[in-house]
Amino acid sequence: QVQLVESGGGLVQPGGSLRLSCAASGSFFAINTMGWYRQAPGKERELVATITSGGTTNYADSVKGRFTISRDNAKNTVYLQMNSLNAEDTAVYYCKAEGRTKGGPWYVNDYWGQGTQVTVSS
Repeated sequence: QVQLVESGGGLVQPGGSLRLSCAASGSFFAINTMGWYRQAPGKERELVATITSGGTTNYADSVKGRFTISRDNAKNTVYLQMNSLNAEDTAVYYCKAEGRTKGGPWYVNDYWGQGTQVTVSS
């Protein structure tokens, strides 16, 4: 049994900042890539940013220069620093971890958090 728990979401004014955290716990053998995804009302879930265990990052064009993803491998925790937020960033943000677990599939699988709401509004 594994668990990913997001925190840090909330209401922020345009131009403001938020820092999201996601802690992965449970029977992971190892976690390769961790990332953040988001889903706005009426839209499909989309990639926001990912980071490998080696620190290689990837960002959606819409957040480049504004968001920064980082991780603490020892704590199996990934962070998303969000700056210069605007209304288009309003969405439920989901954490994902890619890895294998004790008792889980033999192949690398994706594990998801429950999501945290980010609302950017005046």
